Amino acid sequence: MKTTFDLPDEVFRLAKARAALRGIPLRQYVTEALQEKISAPPNTPLPSSEPQWMKGFGGLSDLEAEHRHVETLIAEAFETIEPEDKT
Repeated sequence: MKTTFDLPDEVFRLAKARAALRGIPLRQYVTEALQEKISAPPNTPLPSSEPQWMKGFGGLSDLEAEHRHVETLIAEAFETIEPEDKT
């Protein structure tokens, strides 16, 4: 089957160069690459497009309710003036 892909120039050049190094046509190289990609087990996590350093952000979002509770306790504790603090 014939199809057309719009590839970035750099990707095309690298694929063509690697195919040449292996001594195979670009068509065969691309076919093998696609077969390898689609033959991976379906439960294999897909690579994330987000940078590695971003993965930790939002990791504690499930503690939002606890955070509000602690803030409430702190606000309540500071609303009262202790007798020894009165002058």
